[in-house]
Amino acid sequence: MNSPATRTNLELDSYVQLVRALLPRMSSFAVFDAIGELFWSSEMAVDEDAHQVIRESITAAQASPGAPGLALTDGEPRYVFWLWRDGAIGAGEGPFASILLRCRTVNEGELRSFTFVHALVRPAIEILRRELLGREQLIGLAHELAEHDQHLDMLLAVSGGGSTADEGSGDELKTILKAAIDHIEAGLAAIIVPERGIVLVRQHPEHAMDASLVARAHKHLMNTAQMRREAVIVNQMQLQSGGELQSYRVLACPVARPDGRVMGVLALFRPQLLPEFTSRQGRLSELLARRVSAVVGNSYDALTGLLNRPAFESRVRGMLRQSDSAQRWWSALAIDTNRLHVINDTHGMHIGDRVLALLGELLRTRLPPGSIAARMSGDRFAVLLRANLDDAARFAETLRSGAEHLGAGLGDGTLAISISVGVAAVEPRSEEITHAFAAAETACKAANDRGRNRVEIFQENDESIVRRYTDINTATDLTAAMNGGRLRLNAQLLLPVRGTSQKPHFEILLRMVGTDGTIVGPDHFLSAAHRYQLMPDLDRWVLREALGQLQPHLALLHDCPVVFTINVSGQSLRDDAFIEFIEQQVRASGINPQALCFELTEGAAVGNIVHAEKVMNRMRRLGCGVALDDFGTGLSSLAYLRSLPLTMLKIDGSFVRDVLKDPKAESTIQAIAQLARAMSLITVAEYVETDEIRQRVARLGVDYAQGFAIGKPAPLQDILEQLPLYAAASGAADTGSFLIQSIPLAV
Repeated sequence: MNSPATRTNLELDSYVQLVRALLPRMSSFAVFDAIGELFWSSEMAVDEDAHQVIRESITAAQASPGAPGLALTDGEPRYVFWLWRDGAIGAGEGPFASILLRCRTVNEGELRSFTFVHALVRPAIEILRRELLGREQLIGLAHELAEHDQHLDMLLAVSGGGSTADEGSGDELKTILKAAIDHIEAGLAAIIVPERGIVLVRQHPEHAMDASLVARAHKHLMNTAQMRREAVIVNQMQLQSGGELQSYRVLACPVARPDGRVMGVLALFRPQLLPEFTSRQGRLSELLARRVSAVVGNSYDALTGLLNRPAFESRVRGMLRQSDSAQRWWSALAIDTNRLHVINDTHGMHIGDRVLALLGELLRTRLPPGSIAARMSGDRFAVLLRANLDDAARFAETLRSGAEHLGAGLGDGTLAISISVGVAAVEPRSEEITHAFAAAETACKAANDRGRNRVEIFQENDESIVRRYTDINTATDLTAAMNGGRLRLNAQLLLPVRGTSQKPHFEILLRMVGTDGTIVGPDHFLSAAHRYQLMPDLDRWVLREALGQLQPHLALLHDCPVVFTINVSGQSLRDDAFIEFIEQQVRASGINPQALCFELTEGAAVGNIVHAEKVMNRMRRLGCGVALDDFGTGLSSLAYLRSLPLTMLKIDGSFVRDVLKDPKAESTIQAIAQLARAMSLITVAEYVETDEIRQRVARLGVDYAQGFAIGKPAPLQDILEQLPLYAAASGAADTGSFLIQSIPLAV
């Protein structure tokens, strides 16, 4: 009622005319608000005596709640009408408005009674009362809408939907602090989440405060958040600083997990010269605190406190895009936790999780300013370091050394913990993220291959970095095996898991027979083949041998009831003559190309994307399928997925193995399955080792499963002997019953 805007806009001339018609002797009409301030008057000015009369009448009204008003006998006739709100009125509560009527006298001393005058003008007074209440409600709604608009502006800002968002930075927490400064008018804003290693502070450009307030008060703020679990406003606080007491205002809101446990605090500070924090601003800060909680939950790994993969990728691109041209040095680190599966199997998953948590803490505490780290998946970490290659290598060595000491605090203190680190240079351009981290991952794999617990630096044109440093005798033995008939082909079943009528697939796998007659797995000889450039010869041998064994079954394979996938290495992919060899061999075999699928690893394809796309297109024109193996392990698989002519995605086993215990692995698999379905691609979950995993990936939308729960690798000849059965089963409506029959055959 006492809004200046309302007072200016309100026009009551029609009520003056109505009251004068009912009471012709009325000379003036004035409306006052609840505290006696003039609200509206029919006269240009109202004397101070009128204000005094109204203030005294309000006191009388508070003593007589509900009374209609009173008449004043001194001087000319004056009548005060009290306007009350609807509903019960208690003692001590005054009217929300008062009306003062002045009347002319005809005969000296004549004063009509209040009851008489009230009876005359009561209809007009009641209509005016209702209009004033209605206008007051409209004003209240307007204020409420304005407040909601402020809420909406702030929420749009912190969610990236407003113009104030830090577009492209990927750092939503900084955007939230900016919203606190702009919308709640804090002089200093801070987000503190100790268990994630998050301490962010932002100052108001005009009302900047000493940032050391956060360091001195953060423990008290955390304690308050733990106890109250709601916004706390203290508009008068003092803190000793430099021998003097500093006075300030503080608004603190807890940042809670989804289960309600407090993990941090959002704190806003104001100097005493600014207005007090209000309850409305407390509600706004609670909205910001909830957003902080959501950002932390969505962007940070719960176990290690580091960024998760999507947040890391977004932040890296933003940092490189906004990098100062003078800042020339960036480095990428890829980190692998050595033998974590052994720790899990020997000591339990809880100890393995503790190891990862300690590694996360090691990274968080040693990370230099301006750098970021993330847990990429399972036992793998990544770091974007603001440093040149040599400094990055020294930092990596301190991490490696620090990791060795982490086992002293676990169990009996004898647990061996180590990491392998790959280091690569990064150009400060956002598109370089793929190549930089792919190079770092390559160097990390080389560190593992060369004995683990070491740091390797990726150097351009150093082909040895991508190959295992092993004895040359392994390569010599492999060459002898190719020439001496000691290589064998196995096949492993890929089975539809979602009750569809899709045809089964088999992946053709290479084995070597040792000089003592034992079967040697690829882990023993493939690294030597890569190191000594033997992969193109091996791939040619596999293709010739596979097609040769399939040729006797041309009639059965005519309608493609079964598909066989053949692996192609990165070295062969770079060999221009290899695609010519594929086309010549497939055509000469007479086998329907649609019964064949060539499988490339994600790293090989992305590492030479232009050539890979050209080779894949030729394979597709030939009529063969193209599968991308180990999908999801690279940093930018999705960036290239749309351009590659693929027919199948094989989801990396690191996600599949953890699908029952890691919600993020489950979400990743589901997202890949949905994306693949939208692009009409078949999905395969690798390393399906239990029936529970098979059922879970089926529910997540994966098309095929591969692993020991489906079928172990078996000699290709044994599989081909059962080919009629598989061909018949591929047309069966009930693939569930086929699963039961097929597992024993593939073992």
